[in-house]
Amino acid sequence: MSNRSESLSAGTASDDDAFAGKVAIVTGTTGIGRATALTLAERGASVMALGIDEAANAALAAEAASRGLEFEVRRCDVSDADDVAAAVEATVEAFGGVDIVVNSAAVHPYGDAVGTSPAMFARCLAVNVGGVHLMAHFAVPEMRLRGGGVIVNVSSVQGHACQSGVAAYVASKGAIHALTRAMALDFAPDRIRVVSVSPGSVRTPILALAARTFDGEEADIEAVFARFGAAHPIGRIGEPEEIADLIAFLASDRAGFITGSDHVIDGGLTAGLGVR
Repeated sequence: MSNRSESLSAGTASDDDAFAGKVAIVTGTTGIGRATALTLAERGASVMALGIDEAANAALAAEAASRGLEFEVRRCDVSDADDVAAAVEATVEAFGGVDIVVNSAAVHPYGDAVGTSPAMFARCLAVNVGGVHLMAHFAVPEMRLRGGGVIVNVSSVQGHACQSGVAAYVASKGAIHALTRAMALDFAPDRIRVVSVSPGSVRTPILALAARTFDGEEADIEAVFARFGAAHPIGRIGEPEEIADLIAFLASDRAGFITGSDHVIDGGLTAGLGVR
C-alpha cells in the first residue's frame, strides 16, 4: 500500500507537466473548449483545437502563440466526416499521434418538439452527438497505436434534469451520456477511457445566447448571469476554467480508474433533484 501511495504522490507532485508528451484534440474554440485547450497546452500537451467560428479560431491561435504553447487551430465542422478525418490526419502529421480527445463543440437551439424544425433538430444531433461519434471513429484507431487514451465528452446538467423549450439540446445531451457509457465499454480493452462532464450554467457564448433569448437582445448580460447564478446553491455561475480543470483531471493519469461515468459540475444546481 505504501508503495502505491508513494507512486501516486510522485506522479502528482505538479500539474505543470502532467501532459508532457501527450497530444490532445479539443473541439470548440470558445467557452469550455477554449479554456480546456489552453489548460492542456499549459500543462504540457500538444494541442489541436478545432472550431467552426473563424474569428474565435483566430483569437485562440493568437492567444496560444502569445503564451508560447505547442498549439494549432484548424477550422472543422465536427458533423462533417471529411472535415473530422482531415483534422485527425493533420493532428497526427503535426504532433505524431492522438492521446486525448475533448468533445466540447455544440449548438444550442431553443424550442419544443413542435417549435424546433426537423432541420434544426437534425443539426443539433449531428453536431452534439454525431461529432462525438465522428471524433471517436477517426481518432480511436490513432489512440490504439499509442497504446490507449482518453475521451472526455462535454454534456450538460440538461441531460439529467431539463428545462422546457430546449427539446433538441436536452435530447443531444442525454444521448451523450448513453454514448459515453457505450464507448467506455467498447474501448476499455484498448486502454481507452471515456467519460463525460455535465456543467451547470457556465460563462460561455451559449449562456450569453440564453440571456439574450430570455431577456432580449439588449439584455444586461452580467445581470442575467447573476440571476442565473442565484439558482445555483453556490450562488454564482461557473467559469470555463473551472470546467477545464475537471476535464484535465479526468484526462490525466490520476483518473486512471475512471471510465464510463458522468461528472456533474454545477454549483449544487441538481443536488436536490435526485439525478445523481
